[in-house]
Amino acid sequence: MYTRFTSTESVDILVKEATIPIQHYLRQPQRLVNAIANPRLMKQLSDNLYELKMRPINFMGVYHFQPIVILKVWSGSNSAVYLQSEGCQIQGIDYINRRFALKLKGILFPKHQNGQTSLEGQADLEVRVDVPAPLMLTPKSMLETTGNQLLKGVLGRIKQRLVSQLLHDYSQWAKTEIEENSQSSAIRDLGLT
Repeated sequence: MYTRFTSTESVDILVKEATIPIQHYLRQPQRLVNAIANPRLMKQLSDNLYELKMRPINFMGVYHFQPIVILKVWSGSNSAVYLQSEGCQIQGIDYINRRFALKLKGILFPKHQNGQTSLEGQADLEVRVDVPAPLMLTPKSMLETTGNQLLKGVLGRIKQRLVSQLLHDYSQWAKTEIEENSQSSAIRDLGLT
């Protein structure tokens, strides 16, 4: 019996603009990945492809497993950052790994209104899984409710980390960029280049 679980999470973050606008920061999508993921659980595979180990999951107290998601993250021409799952593997339960599909799509973009800048975005997560035999007697509505709540928790943790980490990282990045530009200008002014 295949079951489908879904969750959607939106974000609207007010940005305190640094000297360098946040659009420049968003042109480096790897920074977004660093903001949403624990660096110990993430590995960069190529310029815009990342392997992300999610926290281990306990489903209905019966199954314990760890999803590993391949994420593609890229910047668009409108300073938006997009992310999309390119694959998923389940560690811990081979049966589920062979009968599991995960689809994640997300966008984050700057919005300017009334002299203020905010980051708006949305992530949609869908999982399809062939329910293992021990859970087939569980009412489908209970399975769906539990699965949807589980996905909502996953997206909620990502959102919480994004909100707390992204603005801090943006501020640090802007300060570093300004310092590096000042040093480069000083060296040029001294004729050392």
